[in-house]
Amino acid sequence: MADVILTNVRPWGAAPVDLVMSGAEIRSVLPAGTAPAVGDRLDGGGLLALPGFINAHAHVDKSWWGQSWVSYGGEATTQGRISHERAEREALGIPGADATAAVLREFLRHGTTAVRSHVDVDLGVGLRGIEVVREAAAALDGAVDVEIVAFPQDGVVRRPGVLDLLDRAASAGATAIGGLDPASIDRDPVAQLDGLFGIAERRGVGLDIHLHDRGELGAFQFELIIDRTLRTGLRGRVTVSHGFALGELPADRQRRLVEECAQAGVSWATVAPVRTAPLPWQAMREHGVPVGLGTDGIRDLWSPYGDGDILRVALGFARLHGLRTDEELAYAVELATTRAADFVHRDTHDIAAGARADIVLLDAENVQDALVRAPRRQLVVAGGRVVVRGGELLV
Repeated sequence: MADVILTNVRPWGAAPVDLVMSGAEIRSVLPAGTAPAVGDRLDGGGLLALPGFINAHAHVDKSWWGQSWVSYGGEATTQGRISHERAEREALGIPGADATAAVLREFLRHGTTAVRSHVDVDLGVGLRGIEVVREAAAALDGAVDVEIVAFPQDGVVRRPGVLDLLDRAASAGATAIGGLDPASIDRDPVAQLDGLFGIAERRGVGLDIHLHDRGELGAFQFELIIDRTLRTGLRGRVTVSHGFALGELPADRQRRLVEECAQAGVSWATVAPVRTAPLPWQAMREHGVPVGLGTDGIRDLWSPYGDGDILRVALGFARLHGLRTDEELAYAVELATTRAADFVHRDTHDIAAGARADIVLLDAENVQDALVRAPRRQLVVAGGRVVVRGGELLV
């Protein structure tokens, strides 16, 4: 395959360079104007270049994106949202390949080239949602790299048969399995964690547990997860999603939990929602606790919000946590790119030789300007292939 050369771009706002892409990989990064005059050439026009965005927490199977407006209904609690979704999803064709592909295309239009998506696995849909997501990803011909977390949205031990479904999903290629509020949903945290960690150990997959429980109840479950991670040797393979309680605890308790998470290699995924307590992000960065950003659901039966732009989520993270300095604002963008590499099993994710050629060009002065304005993505390259030009999809 002939090389593709993307000329005159500014990685992270630095001096202009030429990027030589061979197949799906960046082969070399050269000073602007020095790339060989061979292969296909694309003029980057001096635009800011960032790595493709990584969505570390999505639910692409749940959306009604592309359909007529669906009014919000049901009760505004975790159990209320579950019940409402179970009652209404079939009438909306959820999960459906067309709506899922529409969500992935919207992600791509905004520059997201890798997604870690939770996919519902329950007694109603079985493993069908996983097949739907795989079909939708295939329709984009690999433009978006999708990893699947088999997710028991309706509970685990309170629904006999779900653990078996999770085990089957893990054996069929899901890279992780999920859990949900072991205390408040299943009301038996020991049994849920026994089942989930047992599958993760047996199948060699990761584990991602959604924790909405607040305050001391949430903290208690953090402690159980950390202890179980250390005892099972699953260091580096366990993620807490949401984990609102961490930001609500006293400072000394936060610090101890962050240190313990670092020791156990437990990572954190957040969508930085409004009206939640800020996470102790400085301590998490200092101790090396990985943090990933996600869109969560996009126009689904849980919430009418969401536009698929992970850069806007990074902006939300910055505003929620009071980030102001140039270094802090750049860190928020790193959370949506380079620092999220582990969430999609990449050794490196950057504009560098040897990395996958996932590149986003924006008309922005620097990284900070790009974050606070979230301008249109002028060009998106996914796996060495141009998939968005002038904000318009080409796939």
